[in-house]
Amino acid sequence: MTHASLVRLAEHWLRTRYRCGIVLSEQSCASGETPDVIAWKGACRSVVVECKISRADFFADREKPFRKHPELAMGCERFYLVPQGLISASELPPKWGLLECKGREVRLAVKPCRQSQRSPAGLMWEMNLLLASLRRVEVRIEPQTITDFLKWKNRLIEYNGGRVPKGITAPEAEANIHLA
Repeated sequence: MTHASLVRLAEHWLRTRYRCGIVLSEQSCASGETPDVIAWKGACRSVVVECKISRADFFADREKPFRKHPELAMGCERFYLVPQGLISASELPPKWGLLECKGREVRLAVKPCRQSQRSPAGLMWEMNLLLASLRRVEVRIEPQTITDFLKWKNRLIEYNGGRVPKGITAPEAEANIHLA
């Protein structure tokens, strides 16, 4: 089991089992926090998953500034994802959940606190991370702006005589819980 494989499992679990619509991995923000995986679901509820492959890595994580001061951290809900049996529920920080993997299967071992752990400062760091991520996308799609890139379906429809090309979902028919 590698850290990268745990990150991929966390991404998949958040998308398919936890129904998160936006999932980012290993993206940094100005706070210095780089969650292994952060995702958002309905009502802008954020979920952070930290992936640990060893006990030493798990215990070293406690020394990070946003672990010592959780009010500065991102995530309404927070989980550790570890190989099965690596840590026990009693070793978790308060309010954290535990995901365990065995092979390619991820199971929820300990539910996190349902009450949001995210503070206004954490929300601002999440916004910073999202904006930095969007900027990275914009740099890669130059010379288009991100606005133009997001409008590509509209241009396809115009080019196709007002009809959505086969295999393309119309923008108004896209499932996007963040616009509801």
